[in-house]
Amino acid sequence: MLKVKKSTLLLLACLVWTAAGVNILRIGLLAYPDYVSPVNLFFSVLVFTVFQIFIFGRLVRKHTGRITAYEQERQFFFRFFDGKAFLIMAIMMTGGIYLRVSGLGPERFIAVFYSGLGASLLLAGVLFGRNYWKALRV
Repeated sequence: MLKVKKSTLLLLACLVWTAAGVNILRIGLLAYPDYVSPVNLFFSVLVFTVFQIFIFGRLVRKHTGRITAYEQERQFFFRFFDGKAFLIMAIMMTGGIYLRVSGLGPERFIAVFYSGLGASLLLAGVLFGRNYWKALRV
C-alpha cells in the first residue's frame, strides 16, 4: 500500500518541489514591488542561476538517475529523495522561516533572494515533472 511505481516517485518529487517553489516565489514576489530595480532583478536572476546550476539542476539529475536505477518497480513512496535530500530540505525550510520571523532577513533581501530561489525550486519541480512524463513513455 505504501509502495508506488518508480515513475510515481518522480511525480512526487515534482509535486513537492513545485509546491515549495510556488510558495517561496510567492513570498519573494509579494515583497518585491517596493524593490523593483535593474540591480535587484539582476541579483534575483543571479540567485536563480547559481541555485539552478549548482544545486537544484544537479539534484534533479541525481535523484532521477537513482530512482530509475532501482531494480524493483515498486518502491516506498518516501524514496523520491534520500536522507541527505530530506535533511537539506529541512535545513532550508528552518533557515528560511527563521530569517523571516527573526527579522534578520530585511524585506529587500527576502524579495530578491526568495524570488530567485523560488523560481529555481519551481524549475526543479518542472524538470522532475518532465522526467516523470519521459518515464511514462518508456
